[in-house]
Amino acid sequence: MAEDQRRVRNWRRWGPYLADRQWGTVREDYSESGDCWTYLPHDHARSRAYRWGEDGLLGICDRECRLCFSVALWNGKDPILKERLFGLTGPEGNHGEDVKELYYFLDATPTSSYLKGLYKYPQEAFPYAQLLEENRRRGKLDPEFEIEDTGVFDRGYWDVFVEYAKSGPDDILIEITIANRGPVADTVHVLPHLWLRNTWAWGRRGEGYDRAGTLDRVDANSVRITQPTLGNFRWDLEGEAELLFTDNETNFERLYGSKNPTPYRKDAIHQRVVGGVGAAVNPAHTGTKCAAWYAFELAPGAEKKIRMRLSQETTAPAQPFGDFDQIVQSRKAESEHYHRTVRSAPMTEQERRVVRQADAGLVWSRKFYHYIVEHWQEGDPTQPPPPKGRKRGRNRGWEQLWARDIISMPDGWEYPWFAAWVLAFHCVAQARFDPYFAKQQLLLLMREWYMHPNGQLPAYEFAFGDVNPPVHAWAVWRIYQLSGEAGHGYDREFLERAFDKCLINFTWWVNREDAGGDNLFTGGFLGLDNIGIFDRSQPLPGGGELVQADATAWMAFYCTTMLAMGLELAKAEPSYSDLALKFFEHFVAIARATNTIGGDGLWSDEDGFYYDQIRTPEGARELRIRSMVGIVPLFAAETIDDEVLHNLPSFADRLWWFFDNRPELAATISVQLDVDHQNRLLAIPSKDRLQRVLRYVLDEAEFLSPHGLRSLSRYHREHPYMVQLAGADYEVHYTPGESDSGMFGGNSNWRGPIWMPLNYLLIEALKRYHHFYGDAFQIECPTGSGTMMHLGHVADELETRLASLFLPDKSGARPCHGRSKRYADDPHFRDLVLFHEFFHGDDGRGLGAAHQTGWTALAGNLIERAAITRAEK
Repeated sequence: MAEDQRRVRNWRRWGPYLADRQWGTVREDYSESGDCWTYLPHDHARSRAYRWGEDGLLGICDRECRLCFSVALWNGKDPILKERLFGLTGPEGNHGEDVKELYYFLDATPTSSYLKGLYKYPQEAFPYAQLLEENRRRGKLDPEFEIEDTGVFDRGYWDVFVEYAKSGPDDILIEITIANRGPVADTVHVLPHLWLRNTWAWGRRGEGYDRAGTLDRVDANSVRITQPTLGNFRWDLEGEAELLFTDNETNFERLYGSKNPTPYRKDAIHQRVVGGVGAAVNPAHTGTKCAAWYAFELAPGAEKKIRMRLSQETTAPAQPFGDFDQIVQSRKAESEHYHRTVRSAPMTEQERRVVRQADAGLVWSRKFYHYIVEHWQEGDPTQPPPPKGRKRGRNRGWEQLWARDIISMPDGWEYPWFAAWVLAFHCVAQARFDPYFAKQQLLLLMREWYMHPNGQLPAYEFAFGDVNPPVHAWAVWRIYQLSGEAGHGYDREFLERAFDKCLINFTWWVNREDAGGDNLFTGGFLGLDNIGIFDRSQPLPGGGELVQADATAWMAFYCTTMLAMGLELAKAEPSYSDLALKFFEHFVAIARATNTIGGDGLWSDEDGFYYDQIRTPEGARELRIRSMVGIVPLFAAETIDDEVLHNLPSFADRLWWFFDNRPELAATISVQLDVDHQNRLLAIPSKDRLQRVLRYVLDEAEFLSPHGLRSLSRYHREHPYMVQLAGADYEVHYTPGESDSGMFGGNSNWRGPIWMPLNYLLIEALKRYHHFYGDAFQIECPTGSGTMMHLGHVADELETRLASLFLPDKSGARPCHGRSKRYADDPHFRDLVLFHEFFHGDDGRGLGAAHQTGWTALAGNLIERAAITRAEK
């Protein structure tokens, strides 16, 4: 790892950084309407050169996406070459955008020294039209129509395994294994692709991007690659294949009816293979894009391997396949050893397989992200100017954002862009197996070319100025702790750098979101999309102000996290204790404002829950919706022990001064001593209020499901919450699956399903409460069951329920796969796990994005902790 950090030998130079989807993104949208889905749709992707990146099927590229490799396929029946994943756009899907393919991330090491993925390709024609038409016919109350529902996988498919193994930083061995899973012999066409990203067509200069490289045929089994800033490489192939060459240039004739300036276009290989147009490819065997065309027939159950090697020319071996199998097996063994070392808990083999795929998904979700807002707004010198309104529209004010990095994506297809609060959970999920990357990612978004000059972190590319929950500091603190506990060392330099930047961000939050100066915060949708009765990111219908329980609690949580970090840094530099005091006092003010009973606070003494509040000239009004919004206040809990106070006397003196001279503040918050007077708890709820909220949380008729906590209480199934504002009626009711409204595009739902990230934060909070209150504080779990548990055991129970989403029951079925018999019984599906965006609030089946490995990969941490707890009993 030290070698990698010094970049002496850059083992991270190559990885699965090639996007799963580049078409339909904001970066590639130069339309007047700002409708990225229609400006560059899937049908254009094979024919149009991308401006800001590339995409492909289970592909890799270098960290600047100069040279790209991926797999393309053809079953002899499809109308187009299968070069990239297909899915429905936001307007096409009845629940928003949705990939309609089956693919899985099976293994990966942090440096991508070994990678393995699987794609399942139907043997009959891919059902493009059926997927479009049936989803168009369905409405919001209907489930999504998936590719499995078409029946194509019942009639035969190809398993396509892709493995990458590095012999060195610039020496990559590639093995593709094709297996016939159909009932009869069939022919498959496999076309590994190699190409250069088009950096030369835009008229921009700098860093060699204005110069095109070339790919040239050396002989029947070898291609030479020249790229100005990457260097020279060689691509060696085994077996009989036809080499096809073209250029990565837009086909203007197909898309716009205008003449092509050069004869060989991006879609030429598709035209040659599917259309039979031999003249489409370059007979001189040179260009900026090429493919090796293999075709073979396989009997049912038979397999075929294709081996390739991509090497830097100066170090390429004379016999590229002489040591091939040995290297691949070595990298597999190293991956196995590494994962068993960093995930050392006594897990079962089933648990270990789930965790391994969760960790692999986190690596496979690292993608090249390139977006220079200023250049995007003004357009490129050789291209038509963008609409005049562009500089006044999307991402105005973020002209400093200059991204060209490898960033962890929420989902490589559905969300092929970073999201600040999602990224925080990604980093915590991988803190044990790749703390170096986790720390680098958190620091990256706080660098000056990402963070706004006013201190705001960019949210996501559709609207960098949107407000996400401020969990960045929590992620920094947890990674510092987790990586230290795992034996990687406590990285004080990282903690100090991040703390200073979080301080700037905290100041932005206070100035921007506490408009009334009363320590009660707004903030908008805060990543929880449609959890509110109306769109919380828009002005309140009829006017007034919405004061948010979650926004206010997130700020209190921010304070307790910064307090803990400040006290840790003060061990070596006592001056940090002054900042720790600042956050203590700020927490006190926020907690007091939150807990005040009556029209000014957010606590309902009648219901025993925290609520959002509408404030108008006529007065304050509670929105009595029992949702995750009212559970977030439980997250803000931190203990301070006597050892800290003894070692930081100036902090201790100020603390005692506060208790002696501000009793009216101390009385309104939960600042308590434990029985031994060795710990002090700072928390929003008092012990009594904590118990009252947890009665709802642990009630199976409310929040507690068999597989975790619902985002909205099931109480609202029979008791919808309704309110009238400005003459319009609004309603929230329990919706355990996909969203039944179009709010936020309808592609996610916080009105009932289980979401991993907030469950994870509550589990951590319960453990902090247990650390303070001890075993004596017991609560009924589940509510009404008569079973009493201390809060540590409650946290364990929630971990077990969440882990059960991914583990097979006695019949072999995993709740996350719903009622699918295929995943329970088929040996070619049985061990495959998908990590969905969220899960049905009653039965646990996966919903939303199918590869939201980012924060759902937190399941790996939960399964590992559950295994440790089980072993300790």
